Amino acid sequence: MRVARVPAYSPYSVAEHAVTLCMTLNRKVHKAYSRNRDGNFSLAGLAGFDMHGKTVGVVGTGNIGVCAAKIFLGFGCVVLAQSRSESKELTALGVKYVSLDELCSQCNVISLHAPLVPATHHIINAERIALMRSGVTIINTSRGGLLDTRAAIAGLKSGKIGALGLDVYEEEAGLFFKDHTGEVIEDDVFHQLVNYPNVVVTGHQAFLTVDALKNIADATLANIGEYRGAAGGGGKGGAGAGA
Repeated sequence: MRVARVPAYSPYSVAEHAVTLCMTLNRKVHKAYSRNRDGNFSLAGLAGFDMHGKTVGVVGTGNIGVCAAKIFLGFGCVVLAQSRSESKELTALGVKYVSLDELCSQCNVISLHAPLVPATHHIINAERIALMRSGVTIINTSRGGLLDTRAAIAGLKSGKIGALGLDVYEEEAGLFFKDHTGEVIEDDVFHQLVNYPNVVVTGHQAFLTVDALKNIADATLANIGEYRGAAGGGGKGGAGAGA
């Protein structure tokens, strides 16, 4: 069996969603929306902070991380990065690469864009959360396993984590991509997480833009076309086929 994949479709969609989660939490948009629907237009508790001048850490500077870093630079943020390899594009824009521990200790906002491999499992854990600034905002739109959820809950309880935006969750299998309306969700950790007022969770939808869906469809059709062409020419795989 030959398997073809779509290795990239729209890094902008995921990067923009990460920044959306950050700004929703910062400016309390989720709280204001709920209040206003009930006719409550009080401003109490809705103060955020200027992104301009704040230090943002981007963990993982592949295509998505690069896009996210450039958006934060557009806000006037100081951007620090940690990744297996440095992006020349980002260093030319003034982004400084540091160790993960240094990034954790210096940043107001930390956005995760690293792949999940054994070395990155729970890279944000209790020890690294302890290094962070009090009230730090953490955003994860990459893979749930990058963040130790129980350690994050402890950080929320203590106030070390001021806001947490997640589009992924390490136990999301069987939970996301389904309608559980009227069901009892038995994951107690997830229940605890989503009940914090300074947590916003979306159901792995960061990729979901019409542009990304079109790119996925176009790449899939191109893969099929290449496979058919290769099969017609003797069955040797085309450029789009791979494991």
